[in-house]
Amino acid sequence: MSAGRASEGAGCVTWWGFSPARDLLKTGPLKRGGDVNVLLVSSGDPRHILKTISGLQEEERLHVWVIESSMEVVARQLLLLYLALMPKESMGNNEKTEVFLEVFGNGEIRSQTEETLRHAASQLSLSVTETLETAAHPCLNTTLLKFKERDELARIFKLWIQPQSSSSSSQSAAPILMSKAWDYRVRQHLGTRYDSKKGCFDWDLKMKLHERGCGVINKQQYARWREQGLAFEMREGVYQITNPSLLSSRVFSQKGNKVAVRGYWGDIVSSPYLSFGIETDDKSMLKTQNGQHIKTAQDISFANVQDLFHSLSSRRGCPPTSSQSDADQPPPESERKSVTINDLMPLSGISVTFLPLDSLDKLPEKQKFSHFFDSIYFSVSCVHKLGPTVRQIAAPDAVLIVELAKYILDANKEQEAGFAEKMISMALDAEFELWRDGKSDDVHAVFIPKRN
Repeated sequence: MSAGRASEGAGCVTWWGFSPARDLLKTGPLKRGGDVNVLLVSSGDPRHILKTISGLQEEERLHVWVIESSMEVVARQLLLLYLALMPKESMGNNEKTEVFLEVFGNGEIRSQTEETLRHAASQLSLSVTETLETAAHPCLNTTLLKFKERDELARIFKLWIQPQSSSSSSQSAAPILMSKAWDYRVRQHLGTRYDSKKGCFDWDLKMKLHERGCGVINKQQYARWREQGLAFEMREGVYQITNPSLLSSRVFSQKGNKVAVRGYWGDIVSSPYLSFGIETDDKSMLKTQNGQHIKTAQDISFANVQDLFHSLSSRRGCPPTSSQSDADQPPPESERKSVTINDLMPLSGISVTFLPLDSLDKLPEKQKFSHFFDSIYFSVSCVHKLGPTVRQIAAPDAVLIVELAKYILDANKEQEAGFAEKMISMALDAEFELWRDGKSDDVHAVFIPKRN
């Protein structure tokens, strides 16, 4: 289950989570009300942030603190939050949902989406390079990052801004084709099984994902994603431009030398459908007919993300768009291109702050964070960092939520169970105990501080 080998399906970069979005303030016995501080450790995407915001009461204030494992993931988190905060005056809710999911789960995107992404990158680049003490937007706060990390963010955004065809400059490398990068990962993962890959895809879907409760993941859509890296195709259009937010550098050893190779190093097995597409409060979307689900994980993802965006608009102080035609009406192109960070939706009482990559070990040394966080979330890829010092930054009645390995498809049942046992042991060593009063959940484990 180590993410260190490129041949493994989960990859070594977490572009999306291996669990559905959760309202972290409703997960466990957390006391609601007033100011709440939540720490996310390597969540990979903003699903929990958006879901938690959607469940807030009007008077509640939420401050989310984010620690990621690489600056590429930080850059992508900022991008996805930027898209989520686009005001409906510049992009209708339906289109925003489509663009968000396209950037979220597609290795290749449409030209219109690329324009939106590049504009967002240019605005985010200005934000991280020009804003030193006060965040340009409370939900895109990078002021606590180290200078070298901010420089790295600016470098990443610059890579995104460059047009895909810009290989004429002597300093510009030839553009990376996602189709080739994706196929390389698939070949590495399947090895000798590559020639029978469709059968492998079908096996992983039916015998693993469906057996683990993901029956809404459609066979054709899953196979298309496994083969091409396209999870969401909601509009007729040409998806052929590399999504730069899914590219990263990975260091390999070649003849004693370390070489950084830029490509796609993320998940190629579990799928981006897990974050928004396998659970819904609308049970009508889970209906089956002749043993087949009527709606797909793509349909559910769209409905869930659209609902989350409606919640953001409400938090902004604007009622959700009631007219479907109004929601679909695209604004003038000039208005869309002129959107700046200052034009993004302000969310009353909500802030998101990104912390340096090495923060987890250093937070206990700072008085500000002593017994500070009301909810702490660890992803499956970063649970090895759960140590005794976490108790020092947890509030007396804090909730610790740990993502389990249920949807890491390369893990068998014994490995999955062994991971859970080891994780529980680590939590006990950190002076947390399992929360026994809640419903059992094989996706996340919930802990509370040990009572002396």
